[in-house]
Amino acid sequence: MALIHPASAGHGLNLQAGGSTLIWFGLTWSLELYQQTNARLYRQGQDSTVVIHHILTKGTIDEDVMKALKSKKKIQDALIDSVKARLK
Repeated sequence: MALIHPASAGHGLNLQAGGSTLIWFGLTWSLELYQQTNARLYRQGQDSTVVIHHILTKGTIDEDVMKALKSKKKIQDALIDSVKARLK
């Protein structure tokens, strides 16, 4: 097990050999850091199923952060889909 911070773990770490489970106990507002931190486990050489857990408590800021991350992801996906459609 490793306790990591997304600002320092989002880039340059290869964690696929060290585990397959990530538990978010505090979220980042940054979609990029969120995705990059999760991607540390989805690397070449990962033999196990990756599981990502989120510890969220109703009525806390973490609910708002998770909603914001989901909204940012939808916008990101729409932008990528639009660019792909123009390139065809």
